[in-house]
Amino acid sequence: MARILPLAEAVAENVRDGDTVAMEGFTHLIPYAAGHEVIRQGRKDLFLIRMTPDILYDQLIGVGAARGMKFSWGGNPGVGSLHRFRDAVENQWPRPLEIEEHSHAAMANAYEAGAANLPFAMLRGYIGADLPKVNPNIRSVTCPFTGEVLAAVPAIRPDVTIIHAQRADRRGNVLIEGIVGVQKEAVLAARRSIVTVEEIVDELSPPSPNSVVLPGWAVTAVAHVPGGAFPSYAHGYYPRNNAFYIRWDEIARDRESFTAWIKENVLDANPEDFARHAAKKSSKAA
Repeated sequence: MARILPLAEAVAENVRDGDTVAMEGFTHLIPYAAGHEVIRQGRKDLFLIRMTPDILYDQLIGVGAARGMKFSWGGNPGVGSLHRFRDAVENQWPRPLEIEEHSHAAMANAYEAGAANLPFAMLRGYIGADLPKVNPNIRSVTCPFTGEVLAAVPAIRPDVTIIHAQRADRRGNVLIEGIVGVQKEAVLAARRSIVTVEEIVDELSPPSPNSVVLPGWAVTAVAHVPGGAFPSYAHGYYPRNNAFYIRWDEIARDRESFTAWIKENVLDANPEDFARHAAKKSSKAA
């Protein structure tokens, strides 16, 4: 069953140097607070996985925590490039970065295969695309029943998956509402998982029609971190801070301004600092 822990303890116990780490959340519920704690604890040689790496992975790459990344799109959404990502790929600063690029469909199917404990995923995809020419992990299989040739990619099985969610109960069951992306599959595919939440409540009910409940037995650790998805949004709690995404473009362009921002807002900060971004309060909250 999931253990309810302070975020620092959850990261210390579950994220190790050299791990393959997935931090998922599609447009919202991106686990920024947890990612910052990984940086504060000085984790290194991580192989990062994320369908849409944006600012959080730009930060992890920029501090030198990552040795590589598997992804299907990378950028500052609505703004432009990830400058720390580009610097690592183009100039090997602060260290070289191995990259493995896939399509969204392949990543989603690979997470599902990992959750099902299958060795690979197959899909109708990459037809006429150039990615198979540069990615040796995109291969093909022939259907034994129809003879159809299908694309195949390795299953994604992270050492640890980290996500953010709206609520957890005191038994460690987790409720995700809004756009759910691949958070469920990413947790089920992982050996260990950390879920930061806006609230810890007595009961999860009533869940909305568009929601997912991760049972406590599928989660390793839960940490109460209100505001932990900022500057992305948490559906029902606070909006996306579009202004920060715009500011990040300038912050991350220069190595010195990036390093200064990380020191002030990550290394010299703590998870409790995110609480000022949480708008919704609950009488059931811990």
